[in-house]
Amino acid sequence: MKTAWIYLENGTYFEAMSFGAETTAVGEIVFNTSMSGYQEIATDPSYAGQFVTFTMPEIGNVGANAEDMESTAAHAKGIIVRQYQPRYSNFRAEESLDALLKRHGVMGICDIDTRYLTKMLRTEGAMMMVASTEISDKAELKKVLENSPRIEEVNYIEQVSTKEAYKHTNGTYDAVNFRYNDAPETQARIVAMDFGVKRNILNELTQAGMAVEVVPNATSAETLIARYEAKEIDGVFLSNGPGDPLVLKKEQETIKQLIAHKVPMFGICLGHQLLSISHGYDTFKLRFGHHGGNHPVKNVKTGMVEITAQNHNYNVPENITEIASVTHTNLFDSTIEGLRYNDAPIFSVQHHPEASPGPKDSEYVFGEFLALMQR
Repeated sequence: MKTAWIYLENGTYFEAMSFGAETTAVGEIVFNTSMSGYQEIATDPSYAGQFVTFTMPEIGNVGANAEDMESTAAHAKGIIVRQYQPRYSNFRAEESLDALLKRHGVMGICDIDTRYLTKMLRTEGAMMMVASTEISDKAELKKVLENSPRIEEVNYIEQVSTKEAYKHTNGTYDAVNFRYNDAPETQARIVAMDFGVKRNILNELTQAGMAVEVVPNATSAETLIARYEAKEIDGVFLSNGPGDPLVLKKEQETIKQLIAHKVPMFGICLGHQLLSISHGYDTFKLRFGHHGGNHPVKNVKTGMVEITAQNHNYNVPENITEIASVTHTNLFDSTIEGLRYNDAPIFSVQHHPEASPGPKDSEYVFGEFLALMQR
């Protein structure tokens, strides 16, 4: 391990140890309260541009494997842990977390007080930082940070979206036979717009009975509307993804046209936010966001509490109830977690019903999308 030096925009300066890639990186620091699933988090495209501080102190103990990748790469700027365990032990492991991060150029930081970091972020909010195995001087690190773009100034969707359309055919993972299920009989055909989609979202859509074609973020509204009117597809899914949704002007215009043509749509996380903006209701940034696998959400219709996986820094505004009904609310801070639009075949959720990592309490929403299109 090499020494790593960290400088935060509030002036805090740390010295720690590093694993993974040896580099200098700038990003936004957030914390995640999940107790498992570090590989899924590191490979979730929604974390592009961010350093993830894990509140779980021991990271690396089960290694990494190809089946648990949520995308084709590790997208986080870096991960920050109290203690990294290089000696992994799991019968499914194929390599160490260190090896995975090195291969994708992602920095790992360890031997640092993650409890202190988390409390600071909880008080002061998510902020920009720079970490380096190459630069130790505080003044130089500060200069690097000040001369780098902020996360809300970068269109990370262009980096993480697929460049070519492809069909997804795997269902969900079978934990008894240790394999992904084959696609069941098709009951509807959809296009999934890739803003940084997680693999397990595609698995859940397929498992629910949908034939899924994943398309780039730049796919035109005209193409999608023509396919819908020709009955080639039955609906459009809007995926999760990284960064500030207000930056995504092109995607907003596409969604506005789909709304106008009454195309059935379902959005998760960033897709949920883009639907709000495209209806004329801009999102706002939370102080430190919701990141973890243990967040309680109330289903307004049933009154049941669902424990959910979350990963977002932005939220839709309260006045969106002028055009939509709230279906889910966050029991930590009462923010909106789900919407069903009043005059359109559209609904969305802010949390992650596919989990990975996290509980499966909200998995039923994929079936609701199928039912919406069938109606």
